[in-house]
This record gives sequence, structure tokens and C-alpha cells, in this order.
Amino acid sequence: MARVSHRISIPTQDGLELSGILEVPEGERLGTILFSHCFTCSKDLKAIVRISRELANQGWIVLRYDFRGLGGSQGEFAQSNFSTNCQDLHSAADYLAREYDGADFLMGHSFGGAASLAMAQRIESVMGVIALAAPSDTHHLAALLESMDPDIQQKGHGHVTIGGFTYPVRRQMLEDFRSIDLPSIVSELRKPMLALHSPGDETVAYEHALRNCDFANARSRPEGPRSLITLPNCNHLLTDERHCRWVASHVSSWCQAFD
Repeated sequence: MARVSHRISIPTQDGLELSGILEVPEGERLGTILFSHCFTCSKDLKAIVRISRELANQGWIVLRYDFRGLGGSQGEFAQSNFSTNCQDLHSAADYLAREYDGADFLMGHSFGGAASLAMAQRIESVMGVIALAAPSDTHHLAALLESMDPDIQQKGHGHVTIGGFTYPVRRQMLEDFRSIDLPSIVSELRKPMLALHSPGDETVAYEHALRNCDFANARSRPEGPRSLITLPNCNHLLTDERHCRWVASHVSSWCQAFD
């Protein structure tokens, strides 16, 4: 199916403008998916672009956007945190509510998947959430950043290098990460959730997907239905284009079961 890409600007409640791209199919539309990217990435990460376009080819309107301080969005990265990520996601959902009757599904890669899991229950239009290589907590990232530069905690500010790029990080980011109880939020999620994860993920271990789905605890039953699709031989950033097509196909099929 043919699709058209539109560059858009998304206003936030605190006066920033987020950069977004809408992938819109020209034929019959199946629904809308709001796609959030990973920590220090952007909407232009190859995997995000490929998956979004393939979903649009299959009939889904997909909005991918940059969190504040990243990509084309306004704001300072050092001032951002998990809470602002969630606020930005909500702003993007508000845009879809104005233009397309709301986001039907939230989808996020890695840390964007964590934000999607945290926000799914709070956005009324959302029918389900897709967590792609997503962590099951935010505390581990705070510990990782502190280990990369102890000055962040000790002096209140520092720098970390990720993927060849250096980012300023302030203590407030670590404090926010450590204040979030994502496992409790996910355990109370009543909407359907699909996790896609590779056993060979070198950045976020496969066990995070098991915890998000609550498969690691045989005695408990999560509030909402959970599904897990294992992605063999994939890396964390899904650099193989074939894997992006697999993900899009799985996601489209799963979403149509609830649409």
C-alpha cells in the first residue's frame, strides 16, 4: 500500500515543540499507532523508520516523534527524565486525539517501551501496548549512568558517551529514574500488552520481557492479557532490515485482533 510522510510539530503543556513524522497510508486505514524511541535515540533511528513505514504500508497511521532535547525537538536533554518522556508521549497522544480520534496503540522501543507501558492505562483511547526490547524498570539505567560518570551523583552533573555521542546528564535524571516504580505500574496494567524481545539482546536482557509479561512469577496473574514474541538472532537496535519487517508483521497482526 502507498503511504505519505508528513512532518509535524507537537506542542507540549510546558511550551516546547516536539518534532514528529506521520506515516499515513493512502488506502484503507486500520488504526493509529504512537511509536516512542529509545534512550538518547530519535525518531530517525533506522529501525524506528523501517518499522513505522512497514506498518503504514500495511494500513496503520504511525506517529513517530522525538522526546525533548533529542532529534528535532526543543528542550535540553539534561533537563529531561522518565517523567518528561511520559509527558511528551501524552502530548503526542493529544495530537492524535485532535487529528485522528486518538492513539489506538502505544508502541515503544527500549526506554520508549517503558514509557509506553507506563502511559497505556492513562490514555483512554489506547486499546493495547507494544513493548519492543523494553526494560522492566528504570532503576538499572540510573545505576548504569552513574557508573559511567560518578560525578553525576557526586557533583550533580556529568557526561556520558552512548553510541559515539556525548550527552550532559544531571542528578535530577537519576533521581527521577529511581523514583519510578515501573514494575507496580505494569503489574496493574489492565490493557493487552505485547512484548517482543530477543534472547540475544546485548543491552536489555531477555529476562526483562519475562518480568514485563509476569511469566517469571508462576503464582501471579497480571491484570491484563500478556503476549510474548521471541525474536531470534536480533540485536537491540534491530539493525537487520529483515527483523524490522518481522516486527511490523507481528505487531500488525496482534493489533488487528483488538481493533
